This record gives sequence, C-alpha cells and structure tokens, in this order.
Amino acid sequence: MTRVLVTGGSGFLGKRLKKYMPNWIYISSNDYDLTVAASCQKMYEDIKPNAVVHLAGKVGGIKENTTKQADFYYQNIMINTNVLHEAHNAGIKRVLSSLSTCSFPDIVANYPFTEKDILFGPPANSNLSYGFAKRGLFIQSNSYRKQYGLNYSCFCPSNIYGPNDNFDNDSSHFVPALVKKIFSASDGDEIEFWGTGEALRQQMYVDDLVQIIPILLTKHNSETPLIVSTKENLSIKEMIDICLSISSKKINTKFNGEYEGQFRKDGSNKKLLNLIGDFQFTTFEQGVKKTYDWYSRQ
Repeated sequence: MTRVLVTGGSGFLGKRLKKYMPNWIYISSNDYDLTVAASCQKMYEDIKPNAVVHLAGKVGGIKENTTKQADFYYQNIMINTNVLHEAHNAGIKRVLSSLSTCSFPDIVANYPFTEKDILFGPPANSNLSYGFAKRGLFIQSNSYRKQYGLNYSCFCPSNIYGPNDNFDNDSSHFVPALVKKIFSASDGDEIEFWGTGEALRQQMYVDDLVQIIPILLTKHNSETPLIVSTKENLSIKEMIDICLSISSKKINTKFNGEYEGQFRKDGSNKKLLNLIGDFQFTTFEQGVKKTYDWYSRQ
C-alpha cells in the first residue's frame, strides 16, 4: 500500500489525518466530483492508488440531517456507489470506508450495541436517509468482498470533534456548536440548546481516530462494520456542564425540546481493542478543553 488515496481530504477528518499521514494522497470535491462515475473513474486513472481510505460524504448536524434528507441520501449513495464500483473497475483491492453510528438501529435490545446489531431495525428518523446511505456502503463493501474477493472493509466511528471542526452554522455538530455558544456568551447570559439535554452520546476526539485509521488499513481485513468509539457515554447536559466548567463562565442554559434525535447510540469498542490492542482515548473533558482553547485562539 505505497499509494494510499484519501477521499474527503478537505473535510474535518481528512485535514486532521493529513497532518498525521502526510505522505498519503488527499482529494476533495474541488478535484473530482465523486457523485459522477466518469469523474470518479478519472480520479483513479490519474492517481493510480493501490489502496483507498474513503471518508468523503455529505455530513451535517441534526437539523440538517432532519430537514434535508433527500440531499443526504442522494449525495451519499452516489458518492459511495461510485467510489467502490470504480475502485473495483480500476483493480484496486483494498478500500477502507468510514460508516457512522447513525447507520445502526434507532433502538436495540442491549447497549452498548455491537457490530452484529447493524441491520436489526431502521436508523433513527432524524437521520434516516444518512443512516441508510451509510448502511448501503456497508452492504456494498461486503458484496464486492464476497463476489470479487476484494479486501473492502468498513469502520464505524462515533461522533468526532476537535480543532478545525465546523463551527460556523446550522450544519455543525453538537460539540463545535457548544464550544462556539459558550465562548461567545458572557456571564449572566442564557443559552438555548435543542432537545432536552437527556440524550446520550459517545464523543471521540478527532486525533484519536486519525491514529487508529492507519492501523485499521493494515489490520481490519474482515466484513465486520468495526465500531470505533470510546467507552465514555455522556448526556448532552453533562457535556454542557463540562464545557461551562472549562470556560469558568456563569451562564444559564435552557432546552427547547426540538430536534431531540436518537436517545442513545453507544457502541461497544471491544472488537476494536481486541484488534489494535490497548488504546488510551482522550476523555471528553480533555478533548473539549483542547478544542475550546484552540477556538479561543482563533
């Protein structure tokens, strides 16, 4: 794997991965339109990779996921279909693709869920299109693995956050939105959040994931949709309180009950740790402090 191509190279995760693995080849939508098969084919002809780390996709926060489901479905389905099919046509035998815990069912019998639960029920309504599109990537990868004997595998990260995340608008995820709101507020202000504050989330510091991806490219050679997550599973309210403590600001909070989303979607990292060995994940308190400090300096 001397020429590793990374799709989604200008995204949040892709940019952080480039700092860790600078010798890989990173492309973005400015280079090739992966929703178009001919453009994807040209990408492989131009770059001639012998392995692909597929990170490209349309992503966003809970509001965008809920209100723009057609856009999320179409773009992700087309990107994933073309990246894998044209990789097969180009003779590329190794593709490692990123899924999302959004592809797992809204409700499972036992938590944390495991890799075998991925098809046992529909994703949450708040991200149904995105979840099914990512689930389709899992099915497609294993279909090419079984029919053509290709080493196409998937990993499934929990929510990621950190420096250089999207802090700008309604498309941001919870942690960057949280950091921006608290940083922008003054003592005595009141900040409003979506939902009730009771939903539970596993948040992973982005630099933990970029250290794990190169290991998975070498070691994760199976059809398992490998869950990459921390064991830490905090409520929205707990995360707000931690960030408030870091800021040392006296700020009131309230919840509007809108866009509550999935109540919990915590996954087990047991298979991951069996594969890569003991890994010390950054705690949320450590990671959000790094993120808050970085944002403060911008």
